[in-house]
Amino acid sequence: MEGGKKSHEQEQAGPSSAIDKTTEKPTHTFHVASEDEEDEGQVFVPSPLLSLKEQIEKDKEDESLRRWKEKLLGSLESDLDDQLEPEVKFHSIGILSEDFGEIVTPLPVEEHQNSRMLFTLREGSRYQLKLQFSVMHNLVSGLTYSNTVWKGGLQVDQSKGMLGTFAPQKGPYVYALKEDTTPAGALARGVYSAKLKFEDDDKRCHMELKYLFEIKKSG
Repeated sequence: MEGGKKSHEQEQAGPSSAIDKTTEKPTHTFHVASEDEEDEGQVFVPSPLLSLKEQIEKDKEDESLRRWKEKLLGSLESDLDDQLEPEVKFHSIGILSEDFGEIVTPLPVEEHQNSRMLFTLREGSRYQLKLQFSVMHNLVSGLTYSNTVWKGGLQVDQSKGMLGTFAPQKGPYVYALKEDTTPAGALARGVYSAKLKFEDDDKRCHMELKYLFEIKKSG
């Protein structure tokens, strides 16, 4: 978010257990809208779900698919269950900044802390959001995020990006979103409200976090 004027191309990034700072590029779009404005969604019919066991058995004669599944699932095959719905559990959200290093907030936040002040940044400073999450029961395919920002009740920024497809694994994933820069100038200073949302390609919402942040004068 740099003055509400720049745009990034969207690019898919695959799963990683380490921070990926270079491969994921959000797409920013800007327009004036109410903070209470609802998305005008169309009717969406998700594809039928298969358990991981069924997915492993399916297309076993296809050598390339079999190798891809083995690489994706690793040593978890013996721990698979028959639950169809994937579950993504977010453990924490961090803010990385040249101003203060890193601030980590455990998730989920208490209900009375929803829309809490998550961080304060200087104008024109670089920052990055970092997430830690686990995937359970089944593959989560096409995990995407959207981060919408309002100031004074008007939408001033929206970024969207693709995280990728993630398989269950014993340890959590750590993923850093694309580095961004706060806007600068007198009009940019103040308190902003935001909503960070994660969905998969079947439109399942795995997390929605409302938070506040502040931009202060440099120096």
